[in-house]
This record gives sequence, structure tokens and C-alpha cells, in this order.
Amino acid sequence: MEWVETTGRTIDEAMGLALDQLGVAEDEAEFEILDEPKAGLFGRMRGEARVRGRVRPVQPRQKTERRERRPKGAKEEASTTDAVAVAPSTPKTSRAPKAPKEPAMNGSAPTNASEADSAAAFLSGLATAFGYDSTTETVNGEGGDVEVRLQGAELGPLIGPRGQTLQAVQELTRLVAQPYGRERQGRLHVDIGGYRERRREALARFTTQVAEEVRTTGQSRMLEPMSAPDRKVVHDTAATIMGVTSRSEGEDPQRRVVLDPDNG
Repeated sequence: MEWVETTGRTIDEAMGLALDQLGVAEDEAEFEILDEPKAGLFGRMRGEARVRGRVRPVQPRQKTERRERRPKGAKEEASTTDAVAVAPSTPKTSRAPKAPKEPAMNGSAPTNASEADSAAAFLSGLATAFGYDSTTETVNGEGGDVEVRLQGAELGPLIGPRGQTLQAVQELTRLVAQPYGRERQGRLHVDIGGYRERRREALARFTTQVAEEVRTTGQSRMLEPMSAPDRKVVHDTAATIMGVTSRSEGEDPQRRVVLDPDNG
């Protein structure tokens, strides 16, 4: 993910604007402070804060961690004395051929699978575990982003109220899929039952409606608290509407978007 550069009256404000552009929470991003406002007369601050930020790269799992893990049920080396003590007094026979390994359970991704394939496999396995018939689709977005969509009937329990369960499923999917890929340039997103697409369309329509009221009345409007991805949709939509600007106020999870009339 490329760096974005933002300015604000304070460093926190500039970082908040960067998070809105990136569409992620603060713990998923990293920042560099380029300029800080300086104290002037009577305690007033001069200048603006300027920062740049990007989505924190996902680090591949360290090899040492894989070596430290011991497969469950691994055989312990027996001493020669023990082997003699327990050996049966029967003629030596040839070993039977090893049985072929069972295929991985649905939802477990092989280590050579791509991140999107791993995510799709995990989501399919999750849906099957809940007894749902489903299909998956992978859509490539801008900046290397990938969205894996789970489609099917009666998937509401995997979405939850206001998409809260969907958000948790997305985090689990990232944990499963991302260790199998190298450091990637974009983000992995999950949509279930078309919820995110409908949410984006609804937010765009709502933002357009509120922006028209702001332009007509000349008064600012503060929207309800939203997640970083939802705020990004509002900012992106407002940027296409003449006579309106947008900004964010507050701290997560109560951070809100404010639409202001553009008097310039």
C-alpha cells in the first residue's frame, strides 16, 4: 500500500484524516510525522501538522516459529534397551506401506495457495460448518486490494447486526489467509451475501442527500459514528460533490464525519 500524506491543525487530526483515506483502524496503520505545529504568542499554534501513513504491511510468519512446532502425536525416540525390552518374540516382517494422507478439511488452505484462494477456502468451510450452501467469488480492487465474496441463501447470521459479525469473520479470514502469502501491497476484504456492496451504495446515496441539504441550507451536518471503511465511502462520495467538503471528528469508535458547505 502506498503512503498517503495529510495535514491538520494537530498531529492527531492529520493522522485521523490519513486513517479515513486508508479506510483502516489505527492499529492497522503506521505513520511518519513530517511537520509539527509550533507554539506562537499567547499559546497559539502556528503552522500545520503534516504526516504520512500507510496500511501496516503484513509480515510473513517467521521460519523459526514453524521449526519450533512439533506435530501432534510425534513419536519419541526410544533407546536400544527399551526397544529390546518391548520387542515381541516373533519373526521380523516387512512394514506395511503407509496409508496416504487424508486431504485437508474444508476451510484449511495449503501453504502454496494464494491469499485469495486461502480466504475463499476458509469461508467455504465456515459456511459448510454452519450448514449453508454457498459459493465464493474473488474481485480485484484498486491498489492491490482483494475482496472475497461469499454468496448464498440465509447467510444473515454470518453478517450480524450492522455487519459486526461480518467484521469479525473478516479478521479471522485474514489471520488464516495472510500467513500463506508474502507481504502484499493491498488489503484483503470479505463480503457476505452482498452486504458490503449494499452498504456502500446506501452510504453513497445517503451522503449525496445530506450534501444537498448542506449546500441548500449552508449549515454543516455531523453524521452518526462510523467505522473507518464507512467513513472512507462518505469522504470519497463527498469529494465528487461540488460545494461540499468533509472532515472527521472524534476518536474511534465514536469518530464521525462532518459535511461542511464549501464557501470557497
